[in-house]
Amino acid sequence: MTVSQALLGDVADFYAGASLKAGEVWANQKGGYLLTRVSDMNRAGNERCIQSAQHWSADPGQKSATCPGGAVVFPKRGGAIGTNKKRILRRAAVLDPNLMAVKPREEVLDLDYLHQWFRTIDLRRLANGSSIPQLNKKDLAPLLIPLPPLAEQRRIAAVLDQMDILRAKRREAISLFDDLAQSIFFDMFGDPIVNSRNWDRVKMSDFLSGIESGKSPQCLDRRAEGDEWGVLKLGAVTRCVYLQDENKALPPGVIPDTRKEVKAGDLLFTRKNTPDLVAASAYVRSTRSRLLMPDLVFRLIVADNASVDKVYLHALLTYPGKRRKLQKLASGSAASMVNISKSKLMDFLCEVPPLALQQKFAQRIEGLEVEKDVHRAHLATLDELFNSLQRRAFSGTLWDHEATGDAA
Repeated sequence: MTVSQALLGDVADFYAGASLKAGEVWANQKGGYLLTRVSDMNRAGNERCIQSAQHWSADPGQKSATCPGGAVVFPKRGGAIGTNKKRILRRAAVLDPNLMAVKPREEVLDLDYLHQWFRTIDLRRLANGSSIPQLNKKDLAPLLIPLPPLAEQRRIAAVLDQMDILRAKRREAISLFDDLAQSIFFDMFGDPIVNSRNWDRVKMSDFLSGIESGKSPQCLDRRAEGDEWGVLKLGAVTRCVYLQDENKALPPGVIPDTRKEVKAGDLLFTRKNTPDLVAASAYVRSTRSRLLMPDLVFRLIVADNASVDKVYLHALLTYPGKRRKLQKLASGSAASMVNISKSKLMDFLCEVPPLALQQKFAQRIEGLEVEKDVHRAHLATLDELFNSLQRRAFSGTLWDHEATGDAA
């Protein structure tokens, strides 16, 4: 089926955020416009709508910054563009300087359809500027959007939204396993910050035989495939779960430093990132071969004779209160990227219960990980199905089975 297309600028309007002056913002007071910030993007739990905001604003007198309800909002500048997040804004709001919104003209374009289509657009590839990436209307207005009849748009959006709900439920189930793991840790060891059970507190230098650094050569702008060598991105560790697909391919002809290859059993640690993301650690249960550590990631080497289990150590370093203490080790003049040195990390104090108790904890966590793997596999299947439906939806082939009488 052939689907007509339209320039996005012909079927939607754009709204850019702007700075507010002193006196134009009141915290948690109703009566003005809702003020939507980049941080609100992260509170949208189901990938669709912005759920809440922490501030209210008076009309700043800048009409371009006041977006009517019924729009798709997204980061327009800086590092936030890299998150590639797009959320639905249901009610009128003032946008902060780092946000932009596109509002469909309702007579020709459905909001939920626009949101689903817009999620297929990689904003990072459209942004201009090397030091501070920036998006403008001129970058987005020329985009071609498939434009079937409104009824068809709503039908497509309903199918994709339903798949989103299923995927969100599976992600929620996986996160519950993470909550359970943290509960098991607390039950067995207590809060490490309080240390009410008086576990020995020792420096990391007492049980680490070393801290290895990675390297970050210039890489291709795609993931490593087949038997290619690749270099991990920070995103492989940032969520405190090892994600091997977060990598970039090493260019042909570049000789890999095989000493930096990631192996099963490694404990990785991000030495440099933004203040709220630094000091993430991930335990590598398994990995594909030929992946290298980047220079922003450490490998913590636990000594062979140490009375420390790496699964326990990972749980300790990712315990919320303990990680906040780790983040306080970070220093740097740039507010956007801070760094933790090897020497500070070696001096960091860790609570060390008896090894047998740590190993019992590790066994229980391994059982949870087996269950999580089942849910991850289901999620991967749902993601693959969603991507297939998405491609078919915007190429006009989603309902081809109806025309031929075949099953979906």
